[in-house]
Amino acid sequence: MKIIHTSDWHIGRSLYGRKRYDEFEAFLNWLADYIRNEEIEALLVSGDIFDNIAPSNRAQELYYRFLCSVVDSPCRHVVVTGGNHDSPSFLNAPREVLRFLNVHIIGRMTDTISDEVLTLSDEKGVPELIVCAVPYLRDRDVRKAEAGESYEDKGRKLIEGIRSHYADVCAKAERIRQEIDRQIPIIAMGHLFTAGGQTIDSDGVRDLYVGSLAHVGKDIFPSCIDYLALGHLHIPQKVGDSDFMRYSGSPIPMGFGEAKQQKILCQLEFDEGHAIVSDIPVPGFQNLECIKGNWEYISSRLEEIKALETTVLLDIIYNGEQIIGDLRDRLDEITAGTNLEVLRIRNERVLDRGISGASYESLADLSIDEVFKRCLDANEVPPEQQDDLIRTYRKAAAMIQEEDAAWETEV
Repeated sequence: MKIIHTSDWHIGRSLYGRKRYDEFEAFLNWLADYIRNEEIEALLVSGDIFDNIAPSNRAQELYYRFLCSVVDSPCRHVVVTGGNHDSPSFLNAPREVLRFLNVHIIGRMTDTISDEVLTLSDEKGVPELIVCAVPYLRDRDVRKAEAGESYEDKGRKLIEGIRSHYADVCAKAERIRQEIDRQIPIIAMGHLFTAGGQTIDSDGVRDLYVGSLAHVGKDIFPSCIDYLALGHLHIPQKVGDSDFMRYSGSPIPMGFGEAKQQKILCQLEFDEGHAIVSDIPVPGFQNLECIKGNWEYISSRLEEIKALETTVLLDIIYNGEQIIGDLRDRLDEITAGTNLEVLRIRNERVLDRGISGASYESLADLSIDEVFKRCLDANEVPPEQQDDLIRTYRKAAAMIQEEDAAWETEV
C-alpha cells in the first residue's frame, strides 16, 4: 500500500498582503497528478489545511476541487485531521457526505475514542491499515482547569492529557489489530510541537499552548505506532533520530525564511510491518528571494534576476553604510516593467526617523510577544512585574487562537 503523508497547506495564506492562490492551486494540481500517476492508495493530511478558521470562497473551492479529483483516482482513502489554524466545525460540516467517498475528516477531538481510529481496507474489503486520526488537541479538550494551579502544573497536566489521549487511541487500535488477527500497520497522526523541533523566524508557526512546557517528547507516543505522521512544523524533519516519526513540513514556503528549503511529501510503504519512507520533492511554484546587503549588491543582484525573465517575489533588506533616502524609488526604477515584485523593504540603516526612507518596522516584522514587550517598555512597567504580565498575555493570546464557538457560528 502506497501512502502519502503531508500537512500544513495553509490554503489562503498571504505573503505581506499578496494573495497566493495560484501557488496553492498549482500545488494541489501537482499533488492530484502525482497521486494518480504513482497510484497512491491513501493520503494523510495532518492539519492546518486552511490558514484561518474562516477560509475564503476561493480557498474552499481549491480544497473541495482537490478532494473530488483525488476521489476519481487510484487513491482509496483520504484522512484529514484538523490543525490549530483550522476551524473544527468547518472541517467537520461535510464529513458525513465525504465519508461515502472514503474521505475521513476528524476536525476536533471526538467524544468517542473509536471515532478517531479508522480501519482502511483494500478493494476486496480486507483491512490493510489502521489510522489513529488524532487532530490538534486543544487545551480544554485534554486538561481540566483547577483553581490555584501553577503555570508549571498546567503545563504538566497538558502533557499528561496528550499522553493519555494517545494511549487510549492506540490501545483501541491494538485491540482492532488483535481482532483482525493479522499484523497490519498502525499509523498515528498528530498536530503538535515536539521537543527539539526546528522552526524558522517568521514561518508563522504558532506556539500551540501557553509556554514551552507543552513541547512534547517522543516518549508520549505508544510503541505500537509503526509510523507517526505529524503536522505543525514547516521544516521537514524527523522527531529525534526516529525514521518513522516525521513532520512532512509545509509543501510551499510560508515565508522568505523557507525560500531555500526543498519542500517534500513523505511517501511510505510497509515491508513486514516496517515503514519504508521516501522523501518526494515538491517542485517550486513561485520563486521567492531575500536580498540583503549594501546598495551595490542589491542593485547588481536585481539585474541578475531580471535577466532570468521569471517572476520573483522579493524581500529587500538594506544594511549598507550609505544613507539612502530614496530606497523605494530606486527599487521601483529597477523593477519597473519586469516580473520582479518587491513585497517588503527594510532599511536597517540607523537614521533619524524623520528622513524619508528611514529605517522602519511593520507589525509583520514582530512577533506578538515582541509587540506586547514593547508596550510594557513604552509604559515603563517595572521589569520585576513583566514576567507575570507576559505569562498572562500569552495565556490570553492562546485562548484567542482557540476556536471561539460563538464567533465561528456567526461566521
